[in-house]
Amino acid sequence: MPVINSIAAFQEEMTAWRQDLHAHPELSMHEARTAGVVQAKLAAFGVDEIMTGMAGHGVVGVIRAGSSDRAIGLRADMDALPLQEETGLPHASRNPGVMHACGHDGHTTMLLGAAKYLAETRNFDGTVYLIFQPAEEFESGADKMVKDGLFQRCPMERVFGLHNWPEMPAGTFLWRTGPIMAAVAFFDIVVTGTGSHGAAPHRGIDPVVISAQIINALQTIVSRSIEPIEGGVVSVGSIKGGEAYNILPERVAMKGTARWFKPKVGQQIEAGVHRLAEGIAASFGATAEVRFEHHAPATLNDADATMLAVDAARSVAGNQGVAEMPAPTMGGEDFAYMLNVKQGAYLMLGGGRGKNDALLHHPKYDFNDAILPVGASWWATLVERQLAKAG
Repeated sequence: MPVINSIAAFQEEMTAWRQDLHAHPELSMHEARTAGVVQAKLAAFGVDEIMTGMAGHGVVGVIRAGSSDRAIGLRADMDALPLQEETGLPHASRNPGVMHACGHDGHTTMLLGAAKYLAETRNFDGTVYLIFQPAEEFESGADKMVKDGLFQRCPMERVFGLHNWPEMPAGTFLWRTGPIMAAVAFFDIVVTGTGSHGAAPHRGIDPVVISAQIINALQTIVSRSIEPIEGGVVSVGSIKGGEAYNILPERVAMKGTARWFKPKVGQQIEAGVHRLAEGIAASFGATAEVRFEHHAPATLNDADATMLAVDAARSVAGNQGVAEMPAPTMGGEDFAYMLNVKQGAYLMLGGGRGKNDALLHHPKYDFNDAILPVGASWWATLVERQLAKAG
C-alpha cells in the first residue's frame, strides 16, 4: 500500500500548516504559539482528549476507537534552533535569530496529518497517544515529559519517533536496531586570565592563547584517550572574548558538544574535558571553569519494535524504499529518554531533493513538503497495523 490516498488529498493543507510553523519558530521551552496551533488543530479534528502543560508546552492528543485496552504512542518534536535563517523563502522565519533548521515543523505537521486521518477514520481498535514534545534541541524535553508522568497518564505498549533525513532521497525510510543516534552532552569552558594591552602581553595572562591551546588539546581526547574502535566526538562550536584589536581580554568563553555511544566513553570524554581545560589553564597561570551537561543518552532501538516500524514503512514506501542504516549517526535525539522507559523505535525519513541540498542545522535548510503525506501515512499505518481490528 502506498501513501494513503485520503492523506495525500490534504497535502496542500498540510503544507500550509508546515510553512506557518516554519515562519513562527520558537526555541526550546518557549513553544507557546506552536503548542497553541497544535491544540487548535487537534480540537478541530475531533480528538477525544487533549492534555496540555506537560514539560511546559507539551501537548498530547488522544484518539480512541473500539473496545481494546491496547495503546501506542507517536511522538513529534516542536522546537526550533537559535540560528538566523538564510533561505529567502516567502515562509522564512519572522523571528530574528530563530529558525526551524532541523525540520521539527515538518515532524509536527506529519503527526497532525496522521491525527486528522485517524480521528476521521478510526479504523483501529485501541488508543493512540499523539505526543507533541517541546525542547528536543535543548533542555531535554523528552526527559521532562517522562518525569511529568507521560507514561503514567498515557499507558501505552510502545512509542515511535521519526526524523527527516535530507541526506537520503525523499520518501525513503532508514532503520537500524540497537544504537541509531549518539548520546549528547554540551559543555561550557570559561578561561580567566589577566587583561592587558595587546602591545604588552607580558603584563597579562592571555586567555585567547590559552583557549587556542585548550581547543587543540580537546581533539586528543578521542584520538588518544578513547579506544579506536569506539565512537566519540568533541567539538567546540563557539568562542567569544574581547572586543578590540589591541586589548587582550580577561576572559574567553567557549561552548561545545560531545557525542558517544557507550556510557564508559562518555565518562572518559567528560573527565578529559575537565582535565585538559583546567590543567592547561593552570599551566599558564590562569583558571578554567568547566560545565559539562548531559543532554540525552544514546538512542537505542528495540529489535521487535523496529521490525514493526519497518513493516509499516514498507507498506508505505515499498521494499525498495526502505533500507537498513549501515552505521548509526553521531547526531543526538532526546527521544532516547522515552525509549529507556518504553519499547519503541526511531526511524529516518529521507527528504533530499538533490545533491546541493542544505543539511540539518544549516541556515539555508528547509523541510521538503513533498514527504509530509509519506510521514503521516507511516504514522497512520503503524496505528492501523498494531491496533488492528479483530477479524
